[in-house]
Amino acid sequence: MKTITMRVDDSVYEMIKRAANGQRRNLSNFIEYATLQYLTSSQYVSDVEMNEILSDEALVRSLERGLEEAKSGEYTIV
Repeated sequence: MKTITMRVDDSVYEMIKRAANGQRRNLSNFIEYATLQYLTSSQYVSDVEMNEILSDEALVRSLERGLEEAKSGEYTIV
């Protein structure tokens, strides 16, 4: 387990403290919980979104082509 130190504005601290109290969590537990919630919700798509993506055949072909180009080094960064 790691310890971190962070600085936040007083108004942000009060918002975090109120949210933690509302969930009956201590401050560090709430910050860890909120961070995990953000990371998992912003990094992953829902099953509905994934099904929508996978049902778009042109998009899937384009993504597959892009992956192959990336693997072979056949791309240009602009």
